[in-house]
Amino acid sequence: MAYFDFTLSDLEEKFGVTNERKALNFKMNPIEPTQWLQKELLDSKEMPIKSEKARSEWIVVPILKELRNLNAKFFTIYSGDNLVGDKEKGLHGECDFILSKDTKSYDISVPIFHVVEAKRNDLEEGIRQCSAQLVGAKKYNEKKGIQMDKLFGCTTTGDVWQFIEFSDKLYIDNNKYYLSEIDSLLGVFQSIVDYYKSMLK
Repeated sequence: MAYFDFTLSDLEEKFGVTNERKALNFKMNPIEPTQWLQKELLDSKEMPIKSEKARSEWIVVPILKELRNLNAKFFTIYSGDNLVGDKEKGLHGECDFILSKDTKSYDISVPIFHVVEAKRNDLEEGIRQCSAQLVGAKKYNEKKGIQMDKLFGCTTTGDVWQFIEFSDKLYIDNNKYYLSEIDSLLGVFQSIVDYYKSMLK
């Protein structure tokens, strides 16, 4: 198996990780996008975005770069990297985007956030894959002796974004955020980054 093959039932059966849908209610303040990001997203509307690759290049990457620059490059962005959580149980595979605390390392240091592009614009498929990657990230960190109380991730169609928190279980947000409300989306991301800043000195 690979991350994409896992169902939420598989995660419960193999790893004892249960899930619950609820409103995460992030404590956030909306953030006005910079002129650069506004232009990037405006340009994206003129492009024929028909594939995951196009979606990542025109929408996802600019948002992640904006967030990184707003936070003095606190994290590194890995794109298409392989993350091995528990290879024997199939918890491994390529990840769309991994945000990791920036330690100037070429290899993934401390994965803290996953972004999954929803296959066929299906958020439910994206939730399954992102959930598996969060379990994999926890296993990866534990092998390095790193304990994190919470890990976060999200799945996106580009236009719609849905977040997941992994603590004692997988909490799948009932709320969805939209590209048309980019200030709220950036605010959610920032609240998550602020949490990691308080945890990872």
